[in-house]
Amino acid sequence: MRAQLARVDAVLVQALIAAALSFAHLHDVASAAGQDGWKAWAYPVSVDLLLVAAWRRLRTGEEKAAGWCWFVIALTASLGANVATAGLLDLDQVPAWLRILVAGWPAVAFLGGTLLAHSAPAPHEGTEDQQDQEDAPDPTPELPAQPAPKPTPAPPAVAVPAALVEHARKVAAEHRNRTGAAIDTPTLRARLGVPAPMADAIVAQL
Repeated sequence: MRAQLARVDAVLVQALIAAALSFAHLHDVASAAGQDGWKAWAYPVSVDLLLVAAWRRLRTGEEKAAGWCWFVIALTASLGANVATAGLLDLDQVPAWLRILVAGWPAVAFLGGTLLAHSAPAPHEGTEDQQDQEDAPDPTPELPAQPAPKPTPAPPAVAVPAALVEHARKVAAEHRNRTGAAIDTPTLRARLGVPAPMADAIVAQL
């Protein structure tokens, strides 16, 4: 744990030192180019903020082309100030082109910051859409239409001779006189010796 904290502290200290040096170099170049007072201090703030905004777009945005473009522009401004203060340029006699670049930087930084801010996707927009899609109930699959059941054909009528019906009435009457109850179909069938469909047809006519 201590080794991890020491490593983080070392990285943080190194980053702070590098940021302070770059900040000072940008201030010196802006001051040498005729931007005095608070304006000279605003230039390094502008460059660093543009770097941060571009880096954030590279890490979180979908359209990274704009992020890379403005990151390179801000990094070039920072590196250019560091190189300019290394003795390659006479800060007492700043060339006209450098004065033009320094004077035009606020408009460039404002344009870059505005484009990065307003072209960024709305936060959590994709997450909310995904949640809405996940929360939406699954559509119920439509079942194929079932064919209408075919009507069951009625059994063909069994032709019963009239003589057989008359004989069956006598058998039924004799059964009622003997037992006191109406004859049932199985008994009538057994007494007459006919198939079940014919026995049912005879009972229907009794």
